[in-house]
Amino acid sequence: MKLASLKDGRDGRLLVVSRDLQWAVEVPEIALTMQAALDNWSDCEPALRAVAAQLEQGDCSQARAFDPQVCSSPLPRAYHWADGSAYVNHVELVRRARGAELPDSFWSDPLIYQGGSDCFVGPCDPIVADPAGGIDFEAEIAVITGDVAMGVDSLQALDSVRLLMLVNDVSLRQLIPGELAKGFGFYQSKPASAFSPVAVTPDELAGAWQGGRVCRPLLSTLNAQPFGRPQAGEDMTFHFGQLIAHACRTREMGAGAIIGSGTVSNKQGTAHGSAIADGGRGYSCIAELRMIETIRDGQPATAFMQPGDQIRIEMLDQTGASIFGAIEQTVQPPARSG
Repeated sequence: MKLASLKDGRDGRLLVVSRDLQWAVEVPEIALTMQAALDNWSDCEPALRAVAAQLEQGDCSQARAFDPQVCSSPLPRAYHWADGSAYVNHVELVRRARGAELPDSFWSDPLIYQGGSDCFVGPCDPIVADPAGGIDFEAEIAVITGDVAMGVDSLQALDSVRLLMLVNDVSLRQLIPGELAKGFGFYQSKPASAFSPVAVTPDELAGAWQGGRVCRPLLSTLNAQPFGRPQAGEDMTFHFGQLIAHACRTREMGAGAIIGSGTVSNKQGTAHGSAIADGGRGYSCIAELRMIETIRDGQPATAFMQPGDQIRIEMLDQTGASIFGAIEQTVQPPARSG
């Protein structure tokens, strides 16, 4: 089953979307919003699946053409958004480039931070940020959970996964060092994230959903040029069940909580990976390529994103069909005040 949210007010209007992403239907008689459906999932899920089945059979008179341009992120705002760093290769690479050792604990204790969730942007909305901040995309996967108890173990935690989606967790790289140096985490360096047009139930991934990992390539295209195609199921040190359990070690999470994977990153058989142009799988953010350049050449050569630059993030199934729809964003400078 695939679900989306039509832009309307703060919380949007829930849509059931056809598997081919061509058709959608509103379901106010079941739930007005995505959050309402998640709050009452045991009752709403069967009814939503019945509508999805009708869509697939072409038996839904209220169906309309599905347009990602008029959609918000599936959850336009969420009570909880926490992003992990499950691909330790990414962390190791960034630290190595600045000459820092990776603590052994990073391989056994997940990194996670709590981000702003009050106003996500839509999958086709612009990235509004000052380029002086060092604008970077980060291609990731995320899950939306139901209610999760404090102290849940990692296998039980997987049972709480209701939906999956893609993420562009935008970072302002030039602001990060100063913020982390304060010892209190990200804030200004993490503007609003964008999520894929649709969120899907785990069964939509079929055999690609294995042990809490999504085993498909995650495709990033920067200014119409392939930039990354890492295998999301490889080199994911911590699966989603482990990330959820870590987040719930000392507290509960409510239905509609979002947990991100962190930047998808592969070693590709080498210590660092390589660009698509060099026959590798590329990268899911500009920072990784800049780290490679720094390690190899002593300094980075690739610039961060500038106004007008475009990023597309997508995942295809085995037939080449889009699973989640595409995040397609263009960088736009903030309006001048006064």
